[in-house]
Amino acid sequence: MLGGYPIQGRRAAEIAASVERAVGAGELEPGRLLPPLREVAVELGVNPNTVAAAYRILRERGVIETAGRRGSRVRSAPATTGRDHIRVDVPAGVRDVSSGNPDPVLLPPLAPAFAAAAARGDREPVLYGDVAVDPELARIARADLDADGVPDGPPVVVSGSLDAVERVLTAHLKPGDTVAVEDPGWGRTLDLVPALGLRTVPVGVDDDGPLPDDVRSVLEAGARAVIVTDRAQNPTGAAVSARRARALRSVLREHPRTLLIEDDHGHGIVDVPLHPLAGVTRHWAFVRSVAKAYGPDLRLAVLTGDGVTVDRVRGRQRLGPGWVSLLLQRAVARLWADGAVDPRAVAAAYGGRRDALIDALARRGVAAHGRSGMNVWVPVPDETGAVARLLHAGWAVAPGARFRMSAAPGIRITVSTLTAEETGHLADAVAAALGPAPVRSYV
Repeated sequence: MLGGYPIQGRRAAEIAASVERAVGAGELEPGRLLPPLREVAVELGVNPNTVAAAYRILRERGVIETAGRRGSRVRSAPATTGRDHIRVDVPAGVRDVSSGNPDPVLLPPLAPAFAAAAARGDREPVLYGDVAVDPELARIARADLDADGVPDGPPVVVSGSLDAVERVLTAHLKPGDTVAVEDPGWGRTLDLVPALGLRTVPVGVDDDGPLPDDVRSVLEAGARAVIVTDRAQNPTGAAVSARRARALRSVLREHPRTLLIEDDHGHGIVDVPLHPLAGVTRHWAFVRSVAKAYGPDLRLAVLTGDGVTVDRVRGRQRLGPGWVSLLLQRAVARLWADGAVDPRAVAAAYGGRRDALIDALARRGVAAHGRSGMNVWVPVPDETGAVARLLHAGWAVAPGARFRMSAAPGIRITVSTLTAEETGHLADAVAAALGPAPVRSYV
């Protein structure tokens, strides 16, 4: 028995599935200690090696973690549940600034581009064996990458940034390998890496990107890969500066076998230049998603990298979905060719809203971060208290726990739809939420 939950099964896969079902259903909460494997073996009447194999499966699937003699326990954010459960339910009448979504008003109309792509599909139906990447999409994407100094490499089209990250990691790493991730960083990445059976190690971030000394330290300790967000880092808004890029490239040159993954999901919504790191290490991948600028439902990203990485990603993709819909690719290519989004205007809109909130908070004595993108990160002394007080004041913000490993507490505020009239009221509410809690007397 584990906390009242009966572990079941005779085979390792059955035992692992039993525990994973309980975690997914909430019957085994994060942090729960698992019984020693010999105890489980006796209860189930199986060999201890079978239970050890089950625990290994659970570790590789990101459900549990093992700390030597302290035993195994359910991860604080098990892959079965994910960090999305760390959120605020937004009641009616509360202003939601927690979502991380772009402003729908700034997204382009999709109907003309899809109509044109569909008409071409009617004339030239896509069949098995056709090209996997639309030539026009590849041409435009490569031209933009060339303009930004990204090394030459063949393009692959995948289903969004996270799909790209997963494919590249699995193309090179094996369960148990360590991946350096930004902290604070994108919650989905912090969930994905352990779900692949990989270990995460945090790297600190400031307004200019990952800290070089942290990166050097984790690489010297044996990390096999590092994931870097170039611009519009989620949740802090960090953007890798020219000086920081030089320092990070210097560190990576010392570790040429490192797998480097760069995520430029902010392309099209930011006004700070790109300073890519790609090409310093033997294996690298650079990813651009269209989600933030053109709409999250498009689920498309362009990936390029060294020849080996691209070949492995393509090969595995052929064995699965085969390709990303050419209808979708052609629609996106049409949006690009027609200039459906004005990146300067979009970046100016988000930048103005972001800067207005940061300035308003500063006038109230509250420090905040947001160099690029659509989010503002506010360090707080008491994350739970700040979120609760803001909710009571009519504002729903994202708890920093969704984005942190060992970083200090904070809250993320999405400014994408924040109006000028709302900015001062929100800044007042944040300042009040970070102040001392009201004194209560009990008689």
